[in-house]
Amino acid sequence: MDDKSEVREFLTTRRGRITPAEAGLPAYGGNRRVAGLRREEVAVLAGVSVDYYTRLERGNLTGASEAVLAGISQALQLNDAETEHLFDLARRANAGPRSHRRSPAPRVRSSIQQVLDAIDNAPAWVLNAAHDMVAANRLAQALHAPVLANPRRPANTARFMFLDPAAKTFWREWDRASDDVAAFLRAETARNPQEEALTDLIDELSAQSEEFRQKWAKHDVRFHRTGTKKLTHPVVGDLDLDFESMEFPADPGFILIVYTAKAGTPSADALRLLTTWAATQDVENPEPSDRTASVTGE
Repeated sequence: MDDKSEVREFLTTRRGRITPAEAGLPAYGGNRRVAGLRREEVAVLAGVSVDYYTRLERGNLTGASEAVLAGISQALQLNDAETEHLFDLARRANAGPRSHRRSPAPRVRSSIQQVLDAIDNAPAWVLNAAHDMVAANRLAQALHAPVLANPRRPANTARFMFLDPAAKTFWREWDRASDDVAAFLRAETARNPQEEALTDLIDELSAQSEEFRQKWAKHDVRFHRTGTKKLTHPVVGDLDLDFESMEFPADPGFILIVYTAKAGTPSADALRLLTTWAATQDVENPEPSDRTASVTGE
């Protein structure tokens, strides 16, 4: 999908979800031909002319000021992630022609791997914009055993989620988790439009997964910074894990994710059991000794 289509579909889907009552507008009689707000209603709420908003919704964000974008965001009741996405789309529109950039092989600095290895009681791992698992500690590898069962490297949790039948067992709330992944990837395509690894992944998932195509067509975007994952591990069973994610300021594009379990819960017991199992697996399968290489295939 080209940039103008991205803008058009995003604004149209956001406009279609808001009723006049939700926008604080009077509801006039008669049949409405569109779901949600009309363009002229959005224009009034955003403080711009109907012709100008129509131009924007047709995909032309070139020259749109921050004030105009903020007004549209408020009119469409965009959340923080959606507002950032709108601004990312505007930056793309004003950036001029560009060519795709082949991403370098995923690699993290040795000091990041040291940080991961120092976290020995919680699964900790690093992903990139394309959802490649580029580094992990021992416990994260054990937790993601079903993902890593596929020999393709780098391991990719989005590819596993949509293309491997085992994913719907691994994630007990697969539909919610897959919505999150599709929304994450949608946001990243606006933020990193030149990343060929990301566009290649989107093309692959679109070609092979009807479920991904349906979720992608929603144009949802959201932050994925904190929450709970409900997993079923083939060895230790069900795990309800809280997660926190954060970016590395010195390494843009890499995101650290750490899972923890509430003390005194069955999930905490299962995580301790997983730690024991992971140590056993290391004894039985000592190669490769470089855990980063075992994840990325380097």
